Amino acid sequence: MGVVDVVRALADWWDAVELWLTQLPFGFQVVLATVVLVPLCWGTAVAADRAVDAAASRIAARRAARRP
Repeated sequence: MGVVDVVRALADWWDAVELWLTQLPFGFQVVLATVVLVPLCWGTAVAADRAVDAAASRIAARRAARRP
């Protein structure tokens, strides 16, 4: 199975999910989007915060090491 086959299978799966989601009533769409997007956005924000903190700590340590 090549990369093209994997991408095609992923695209077909996504099309099926999208079709299923768009056929749901609006209220269920909102609830489902909220249940999925809120934790996803929260996790992304936490990961970005930790990455920025780690980078800032490394920069601060390098600057402290350079000072006489």
